[in-house]
Amino acid sequence: MKMLLPFLIPVFLGLISPPKPPKVLVFSKTAGFRHESITDGKLALLELGNKYGFKVDTTELSSAFTSKNLKKYAAVVFLNTTGDVLDAHQEEAFMNFIRSGGGFAGIHAASDTEYEWEWYGKLVGGYFESHPEIQEAKIDILTHNHLSTMSLPGEWVKKDEWYNFQNLNPEVKVLMKLNTDSYKGSKHPGNHPIAWYHEYDGGRVWYTGLGHTSESYSDSLFLQHLLGGIRYAMGK
Repeated sequence: MKMLLPFLIPVFLGLISPPKPPKVLVFSKTAGFRHESITDGKLALLELGNKYGFKVDTTELSSAFTSKNLKKYAAVVFLNTTGDVLDAHQEEAFMNFIRSGGGFAGIHAASDTEYEWEWYGKLVGGYFESHPEIQEAKIDILTHNHLSTMSLPGEWVKKDEWYNFQNLNPEVKVLMKLNTDSYKGSKHPGNHPIAWYHEYDGGRVWYTGLGHTSESYSDSLFLQHLLGGIRYAMGK
């Protein structure tokens, strides 16, 4: 028996498969305005996955939203989606995914999506209403006790397209606000949330209003912000 042990141990160890890395579905279908930065965003998210140990699938096909397919993923990322991108059956599959504990991360124009779907509006946390011209603004980081803000300075100066929102969900937990004295065009003077998270209908949700410009997806601070938001959505 003792002689067999050296042979049995490698065989036994060979039966133990390493855990599979979590998977994220990046969805970037547009039925309205299309951001030129979508390609840069996809590449950046693929690189983050390769670097930090999660798999990234990208698609612009609504047909990916079936209950069977979504079971493969820890989180779904809406990358600058716009307009009505899912039909009723696909919406049902996505709701079931969230209700089963799945995660969602919304980037920038994810809030310019599915205006007629109240459940989605509460999920993403608010709808795009308008924006001024692209310009620099100061962002106040309200907490560093979140994966998406822990690497950021207390005040972050960034150039982007700053959304004004409508139908903001008061139940979200705001992570960052714009300093509305630092730029022109805010319709939320003194209290302008720009990134938040919450638990919603059984799942984890994170949203950032940043991410309009192509340059954002080579900005190390923004990439750490994205990485943390996706990790939160995945349940990490």
